[in-house]
Amino acid sequence: MTAQRVAIIGAGVSGLCALKCCLDEGLVPICFERSGDIGGLWRFEEHPEEGRASIYPSLIINASKELMCFSDFPIPEDFPNYMHNSKIMEYFRMYAQHFDLLRHIRFRTNVCRVTKRPDFAATGQWEVVAESEGKQEVDVFDAVLVCTGHHTDAHLPLSTFPGLEKFEGWYLHSRDYKDLQSFWGKRVVVVGTGNSGCDIAVELSQVAKQVFLSTRRGTWVLHRVADGGYPFDYLYLRRFLQLLYRLMPHIINFLISRKLNARFNHTLYGLQVFEQHPTVSDNLSNRIISGKVLVKPNIREFTETSAIFDDGTREEIDAVVFATGYSFSFPFLEGYVKVVENQIPLYKFMFPPDLEKPTLAFIGLIQPLGPIMPISELQCRWATRVFKGLLDLPPSANMLADIMQTKEEMAKR
Repeated sequence: MTAQRVAIIGAGVSGLCALKCCLDEGLVPICFERSGDIGGLWRFEEHPEEGRASIYPSLIINASKELMCFSDFPIPEDFPNYMHNSKIMEYFRMYAQHFDLLRHIRFRTNVCRVTKRPDFAATGQWEVVAESEGKQEVDVFDAVLVCTGHHTDAHLPLSTFPGLEKFEGWYLHSRDYKDLQSFWGKRVVVVGTGNSGCDIAVELSQVAKQVFLSTRRGTWVLHRVADGGYPFDYLYLRRFLQLLYRLMPHIINFLISRKLNARFNHTLYGLQVFEQHPTVSDNLSNRIISGKVLVKPNIREFTETSAIFDDGTREEIDAVVFATGYSFSFPFLEGYVKVVENQIPLYKFMFPPDLEKPTLAFIGLIQPLGPIMPISELQCRWATRVFKGLLDLPPSANMLADIMQTKEEMAKR
């Protein structure tokens, strides 16, 4: 079976390289983008848009340009190693223009429903219902690439914080954070030590009276600049080191923790580590040692004017920023994929294992240690070749076994 027409849902990072890879394979792609522009996560908007992550104006990427660029379109030499979000968008526009991708995108078009055709078992075709300017259109595609990512719906676990309903200050999710001026002279608690939480805590500490950074499990803190002034990912995200980690995980973990603690002792700074996924922040340690950011444990409860932490300490606060991440869903694919606890069982994080025909794939639905761009590109290359019938997937039972094995390995880490 050879796929011809491919529906691509989303024109962010993954959607753009999906278009490129489809064209490379001689497929006919049509990309549906609910907003009016490309870029997805990386396009800054003053007002957050539904179904899309929203970034703050100062955001700088945590991956160096050497590792984040697409393989066939290097980032210009005069661009900085770590780019501001505006430079990232500039690069994406250059990529889209160079490969003439924009003409394949239907902007301000929302995919309402994706369903199997009655003869799916034989053809693998999908019926896509899309809406634009209040009008719905139905079209048939030979394959579908879902490129909406996992930063779609703000995860705001308010029910896990008793007393928040009586708190007299204000709170917001990190996706709604745009301007630090409203926090001038305030006492603010930031919940979460991911990249967004640490960035926002550092930024707010410039104007706030006091910033408290609340963490459940601690985190490793990496710096963008490593030994010799090189980008840290350029030095350490290498296949050889990944191989050593698989062969000697305990020894490598010891060496990594020793290396990171040489910069600053995480326990001394209140960032005792109980998980391995790191955070990138160049300035957090400076703000902690100067007292502008105080690390606190998880919040036990809120009162009208304060937060009480798990260690029993109480701090008067005016505002809360929940940097608690995102959840994802696929309402347009209801009945075909099921998201449980922000997880979806996919073979190699891409293919549903129980379809009669392998004509549906998810791109970029993974959180790697490093940039997503090259991974999305490789995923798109694989998916389009599967759609064309040039590559086969294993039997369903083998895919399910692989999914379970991967889940068990991740749980051990």
